[in-house]
Amino acid sequence: MALATERTEDVPDWLQAHVGTGAGKIAPVVLHRARALYQRKLAEGVTRNPCYLAMDATRPSAASNGAPGRRFYIICEAERTFRTVSSGYGNGRKLQNANFSNDRHCAKNFSNAEGSKLSAGGAYVTAETRTSFKGYFTQSGDKTPFYRTFLLFDGEGETENARERAIGGHQARFLKWQCRFQNPDSPHADEAGYVPYGRIVDYTAGRSNGCTTWSQEVSQDIIALVEGNPTTLYLYPESGDINAVAAAKQSGQSLAQAGLYWNAQCLAKIGAPRFWPKARLQPIINAWRQSLPKHQPRALPICN
Repeated sequence: MALATERTEDVPDWLQAHVGTGAGKIAPVVLHRARALYQRKLAEGVTRNPCYLAMDATRPSAASNGAPGRRFYIICEAERTFRTVSSGYGNGRKLQNANFSNDRHCAKNFSNAEGSKLSAGGAYVTAETRTSFKGYFTQSGDKTPFYRTFLLFDGEGETENARERAIGGHQARFLKWQCRFQNPDSPHADEAGYVPYGRIVDYTAGRSNGCTTWSQEVSQDIIALVEGNPTTLYLYPESGDINAVAAAKQSGQSLAQAGLYWNAQCLAKIGAPRFWPKARLQPIINAWRQSLPKHQPRALPICN
């Protein structure tokens, strides 16, 4: 249960000043759990990083002024630094037998099912990075290769299938392929000497495929912080929080009376959140995949 009043007595005064439910603040329950996870992993010797990460996926994607909403936290207690940045959440899917999609402003649906494209709250530890080539795009008049680094997460409990789900963090940009051109000298050329070409699409603070996504600058900062030096990430809300908030809404009980937390602006927008357990949602996703018609891969057209 997500008690909004979970204790923060041991939080240092400088960090306590950042605790709250307003813009740029971290909710008490999110900080309490993020610190507890970090301190546990420190004691276990899993991490020695002086910083830890947290995310509140109940917050909106945009602030009142239209700027990206800040719901991801980088906290370094030894340095007394607290940084809030934007981050994406899972967009889900709209299938014939189940609609578990999320809009662009607030997340309503959550799940740990593989292929759901949804976020799953809980405990994670950052793992290794993998950098992959995505294609070429035009930058300053030149065709430039686009590489994206993916930071893997290892989960536990309900999030232990993070690797199976390919859940991690990366910059909120992808290359939308348009065509292919000959570049036989490229190490990424196919057997015929072609490489893909497209345009960069930036979706900072928008939705993702279930991963945590950041702006290009923030992504570089976070990867530099944790590469070879893992730390913890606590993502709120967990399934128990979601179910408790939904039950309170159904009974007409206020979250304050129930001692629960959800961002008020997003709760008003979504009505009530929903957690889709893997046991229920996975068969639906698998059946949908099996129903898809088989198509031969299509070759990209040649660039003009």
